[in-house]
Amino acid sequence: MNQQLSVSKRDGRKESLDLDKIHRVIAWAAEGLENVSVSQVELKSHIQFYDGIRTDDIHETIIKAAADQISKDTPDYQYLAARLAVFHLRKKAYGQFEPPRLYDHITKLVEDKRYDQHLLVDYTEQEIDELDAYIDHNRDLNFSYAAVKQLEGKYLVQNRVTGEIYESAQFLYILVAASLFSDYPKETRLDYIKRFYDAVSTFKISLPTPIMAGVRTPTRQFSSCVLIECGDSLDSINATSSAIVKYVSQRAGIGINAGRIRALGSPIRNGEAYHTGCIPFYKHFQTAVKSCSQGGVRGGAATLFYPLWHLEVENLLVLKNNRGVDDNRVRHLDYGVQFNKLMYSRLIKDDYITLFSPSDVPGLYDAFFEDQAKFDELYIKYEQDESIRKKRIKAIELFSMFAQERASTGRIYLQNVDHCNTHSPFISTVAPIRQSNLCLEIALPTKPLSNVMDEEGEIALCTLSAFNLGAIESLDELEELAELAVRALDNLLDFQDYPVPAAKNATMGRRTLGIGVINYAYYLAKNGKRYSDGSANALTHKTFEAIQYYLMKASNELAKERGACPKFNETTYSQGIMPTDTYKRDLDQFCDEPLHLDWDSLRESIKEHGMRNSTLSALMPSETSSQISNATNGIEPPRGHISVKASKDGILKQVVPDYENLKDNYELLWDIPSNDGYLQLVGIMQKFVDQTISANTNYDPSKYEGGKVPMKVLLKDLLTAYKLGVKTLYYHNTRDGASDSQDELTPEVEDDGCAGGACKI
Repeated sequence: MNQQLSVSKRDGRKESLDLDKIHRVIAWAAEGLENVSVSQVELKSHIQFYDGIRTDDIHETIIKAAADQISKDTPDYQYLAARLAVFHLRKKAYGQFEPPRLYDHITKLVEDKRYDQHLLVDYTEQEIDELDAYIDHNRDLNFSYAAVKQLEGKYLVQNRVTGEIYESAQFLYILVAASLFSDYPKETRLDYIKRFYDAVSTFKISLPTPIMAGVRTPTRQFSSCVLIECGDSLDSINATSSAIVKYVSQRAGIGINAGRIRALGSPIRNGEAYHTGCIPFYKHFQTAVKSCSQGGVRGGAATLFYPLWHLEVENLLVLKNNRGVDDNRVRHLDYGVQFNKLMYSRLIKDDYITLFSPSDVPGLYDAFFEDQAKFDELYIKYEQDESIRKKRIKAIELFSMFAQERASTGRIYLQNVDHCNTHSPFISTVAPIRQSNLCLEIALPTKPLSNVMDEEGEIALCTLSAFNLGAIESLDELEELAELAVRALDNLLDFQDYPVPAAKNATMGRRTLGIGVINYAYYLAKNGKRYSDGSANALTHKTFEAIQYYLMKASNELAKERGACPKFNETTYSQGIMPTDTYKRDLDQFCDEPLHLDWDSLRESIKEHGMRNSTLSALMPSETSSQISNATNGIEPPRGHISVKASKDGILKQVVPDYENLKDNYELLWDIPSNDGYLQLVGIMQKFVDQTISANTNYDPSKYEGGKVPMKVLLKDLLTAYKLGVKTLYYHNTRDGASDSQDELTPEVEDDGCAGGACKI
């Protein structure tokens, strides 16, 4: 019966349904894969065919039939579905499976204003032909199905109104490489482009969403993370809001420091009026963040920071809570609450924490970040000054409120501001760290804006990337990968545009990068290590030592060629201080792994020649970009062997790498007995990472009496993280048990270094 059905072609013509053609395509896609059945996919597809079906719909039906078969027992269906999707994608983009000549393709898309015209200005036709000959389009066939859907949905150049797609993945990779090395000398740049193309197209280096989606297009803003500090004036608040809108519209995730804003009831103009407090201005920032859709790539998102000792903290901690009314809630921002040693000390001693409005206690807010001894001195002085408005609250009560709101929303984060400044590449009295970013992995200096064109203010940008630990066989490979990543991202800083002067000046002065990792869980599994029992501690120490060492070495070599960043003198590196000099020595109690690389020689070279970049490392969540590489997210343990993600493209199933050989080696999230082993590993990583880490805490209530996680467990984990030198805590995940039967159904979160629905690499 199916043989008599007709199909509608793309050009409107009708012809008979050719089942043999469909069979040949499915058989091609199944070649070399294990435990997949061509006939099974055909059978599932044929049921859904109807007379007059469009050829596009046939392709989609076949792809879905293959994707529906993805399971732990038959993981290779994720590649069968992916190959079918690539076939369909190329037909849509090019009208045929074989990609066109690269030069012709670039010319067409430049004329259509979809590619940046610099590609034709900076490169000759002969150079582009040489790159075209180097491209390996067969690498498209190494994607998983989830990866192809992410490419279609977020990264490939397209018309987001009509859904038309104009390129395939290997063109994306080669043109990102060509864009990032366009200013290199002609005698060396093609070599760099080819090496960088190989690294990204074989998934050894993972790129974040802003770079994947934006580099090669006329939109030139590729930093994943933007940190904006707000002062305590209307001009500064309005300038902050304007900067938020500009950067949200260009695909960036936002960190907002609003800790300086004075508390409700504070005097204005010498008592002529009283202040409306923080909440109306937080609402103002929320409106700015949600005003743009970021070109259809992602929705705007931000995390707002304030200190635990702020006079309004009891009202601020509940802003994300579902109880209450809209008037006293600001639910569409996330929040980062800032702690330091004095706060923890008061908790341990069962003492009180005193709350102040920053406007009433001169010098206290700045000392909170710049000088811990001075903060302690001023804090105690102001506590004893009866003329200053204040409120005392038991530390256990305040910490418990924080922990409860963190547990109930999952999105109240923590920043230990003293660790961010004492174990930092920046001299805290000159360039203090006063906030983090959307995903709590960036720690960079900021200064409030007085107006949107203010060149004295400082908006911090960070440009991200990651090494795929699962794709390297030896730590020695990191030297080459570090050189490529540092050079490419450093070039990007000069290549991109800056809509706000304060961002350009800060970036040109500091040249900050944040290179992290993906696929850590697979890395542990293939090395037979676990999160929970300490077996991964030594490996993790060796790995992150190598990462930081080779990144710093690459930046030092680049400084010899192009000069150190102008504000290198504001870094501790300029004083010869390495990350290995300032870490928390408590780590040595459970990890006595020695250093394996020549830090002393590197130290001397850096003191002599400087570094091109003030920062080099940050560990981001990397939800979306991990999928592109068929990798596990960032440093996180997987929730199940199959992740089942609900996205705007439907349900996407992805099997952990090398499941059939390593399924018993993976330690799944909810099998880990406590956060202790994980936090130890984060502490070890933080020893070397010069910014910070998107580290999560995870709780299974069923493990506790009455099905409820005790408050003492939540507080113990906060204290443990602080003791180990952990700078930030990101999500609080609670197991609800509802989705265990299908491994884990989780909403897709934009975690690419921080630009997105919750962040991204």
